[in-house]
Amino acid sequence: MSVVVEQATIANAELIEAFQRLIPQLSSSNPPPTQDELAEIIAAPATVLFIARLDEHIVGTLTLATFRIPTGVRAWIEDVVVDSAARGHGVGEALNQAAILEAHHRGAITVDLTSRPSREAANRLYQRIGFVARDTNVYRYDV
Repeated sequence: MSVVVEQATIANAELIEAFQRLIPQLSSSNPPPTQDELAEIIAAPATVLFIARLDEHIVGTLTLATFRIPTGVRAWIEDVVVDSAARGHGVGEALNQAAILEAHHRGAITVDLTSRPSREAANRLYQRIGFVARDTNVYRYDV
């Protein structure tokens, strides 16, 4: 089985079903995006929605956001999820490598992400492919 990563281009029934299956594996507090929300993500010039397939089935997703700030172009990887049945087949690595390449093509000088410490396998993957933990605090303000 080889992993195929592509950029989502249409919010069709297959993509909606995949997100209904995958998002609960990522977050119990956030509902899956609607068709309109997926279409908005796909259409937004600053985001790329990657999907990964094994045997033609969507088994993972990752969102890359790029933006310009005064110190350069930056990129963030968000909402990485691989179906529990597909883990261990290189899906997460393939998604991240595709996102890193796209960030480079968009002129980003860094790619950042966050990962909960409890996601041990994900943290090992990020370190193995070259991400380095930063000595910083991450803050969130709920609006």
